Amino acid sequence: MKGSIIRIARPTDKLTELVEMYKEGLGFSILASFTDHDGFDGVVLGHSNESYHIEFTHHRGTSVGKAPTQDNLLAFYVPDKELWTKQCLILEGAGFVKVNSYNPYWDVSGSTFEDIDGYRVVLQNEPWLIYNKNA
Repeated sequence: MKGSIIRIARPTDKLTELVEMYKEGLGFSILASFTDHDGFDGVVLGHSNESYHIEFTHHRGTSVGKAPTQDNLLAFYVPDKELWTKQCLILEGAGFVKVNSYNPYWDVSGSTFEDIDGYRVVLQNEPWLIYNKNA
């Protein structure tokens, strides 16, 4: 919806480690956090001037395991080649592992990185373009 902020939420068994990975790897800040809210702990990460947030949660006493597929990912479009190259190195330094993408589309102009839960982050080295055959 126009004017909305999107929050992508997902569970993890490694809340503290995952938060540090995303803070270091993508330069996110902690925007909010909660402890034992009806058995859930969580951290909301993002950039204060952006309209998206990522929330990681852990339900105490449960285990969620790894990503359900290799195609569970977040894609960031970074058109500046120098910035893209630098950001790829930062992700690896934060513990993300560079992998071949499940969907080969992402490997043409981008790089795919896997976090400790098996979820993936794509850094696409091109501008965001809306593909609409009817436009």
